[in-house]
Amino acid sequence: MNRRSFVESGVVAGIAPGLHAVPARRPNILFLMTDQMQGRALDPRHPCIAPNLRRLAEKGVRFARAYTPNPVCSPARASLMTGLLPHSHGVTQVTHCTFPDECVLRTDKPHWAQRFLDAGYHTAYFGKWHIERTDRLRPFGWRTACVQGTKEYAEVEKPILARRAPEKPLLQGVIPGLPGYSDFRMYAAGEPRPHDTLPTVTSLAKDFLRTALKSGEPWVCFASVLEPHDPYLTSRAAFSKYKVDDLPEPPNWSDRLEGRPAMYRKAARAFAGMTPRHKREAAACYYGMITEIDEAYGELVRMIEQAGQFDNTIIVFTADHGDCMGAHGLYMKNVSGFEEPFNIPLVVTGPGIARGSVSQARVGSLDIGPTLLELAGLPPIKVPDSQSFAAALHDPAAQSAKFQVGYAESYGSRYVYTQRVAWDGPWKLVWNCFDFDELYNLEEDPYEMRNLAQDPAFEPQLRNMMEVAWRKVRDTGDEPLMQSQYPVIRLAPFGPNILKDPAPV
Repeated sequence: MNRRSFVESGVVAGIAPGLHAVPARRPNILFLMTDQMQGRALDPRHPCIAPNLRRLAEKGVRFARAYTPNPVCSPARASLMTGLLPHSHGVTQVTHCTFPDECVLRTDKPHWAQRFLDAGYHTAYFGKWHIERTDRLRPFGWRTACVQGTKEYAEVEKPILARRAPEKPLLQGVIPGLPGYSDFRMYAAGEPRPHDTLPTVTSLAKDFLRTALKSGEPWVCFASVLEPHDPYLTSRAAFSKYKVDDLPEPPNWSDRLEGRPAMYRKAARAFAGMTPRHKREAAACYYGMITEIDEAYGELVRMIEQAGQFDNTIIVFTADHGDCMGAHGLYMKNVSGFEEPFNIPLVVTGPGIARGSVSQARVGSLDIGPTLLELAGLPPIKVPDSQSFAAALHDPAAQSAKFQVGYAESYGSRYVYTQRVAWDGPWKLVWNCFDFDELYNLEEDPYEMRNLAQDPAFEPQLRNMMEVAWRKVRDTGDEPLMQSQYPVIRLAPFGPNILKDPAPV
């Protein structure tokens, strides 16, 4: 099936062509998503080159303290769609790394896209899904879908990737295997990615928008790319924008991880041979991938502007989770409770949304669905796990202070272990099942170099943060953890009875 017949066959069909643009009765939504992108990459002083995304932030609200409810793909994405924490929706680890009867999405839970579909929106999803195993998205509210890993997606992808000009690598970095492990090519510049989702996903989104922007039908277009996920492979053009030796070294690149869980130090062994130059090369390749995303997503935003519908379109830009990117001697995201994998980019623009504001509200990606429903005037999904932050979009200066508490869960990856992360204002607790806990003051120690959890002077604050965590455990029905009174598994520094009204044991 060629590209033209594929589009006409119904994958991007269903919108009446040839109509003039008319104002939608409800706002349209363009949802732009990346995979494994640090939130700090959008900070104004950050070396990452992303002019289109920063321009988008200037037209809306950027949430500097946005977080993911889980630091790996599938649980985070399932939380985004359902507004639920992983223990509630059932996907606790990456689906392809578990047995078929594990980490199964609970299909009795509503998704926010279903609300939009029921309200007459044309909902369309393109790219990485990675939430459940069927890859059939209509039951989850997506009228049109073409997702990575399906036959339909491969038919669109093949000719697009075949047209790429061949390049010769400028450089590459390989992580040598520890005894019994294979080498891992970690980064490269100038070599095409074998699964480059960016051109395919943006091409599908463009096809959809060309007709959607001429239709009176309200729409939701979700573009989800794999980049900048490791290995960090970027083009020569994007890499050439960076002077490797001039990239700054964050203070926690050289962290010896003293006073932190031993597992962190164990995981860092894989990267112990990386020199400062290697780390800068990896960073330049990673930033280069974000620059490529910036250019591609900038084209989608310009399509909406040129159609005169920017002021009637809510645009969301975010990621499923971040990447350690050398912080504390670690890369990727699977191990640690540090900010680099948990802090995500989040920008929202649209009608009624403040312009040019940087909000310090602590909001999670699981809160995005409830927020979009409120902004569109649609029935909410009422769950205790998440809440709308529409108020912080309308009036960030007055309302952001009301959003200071955050909560996330981690269940490991391949290896099974659990962490809970709680934020309250400047304070952050990492509650570990496998070692002693971590307590940080992010205002005074933004790079998390000093763990205060074992300092008796901070015991009152540790107790306060455990109250925050236990309250979320109780209110969201995390019964297995709430019932951890059995003596040998009393692994928290303070048990659930510190709450005034704990659930019965």
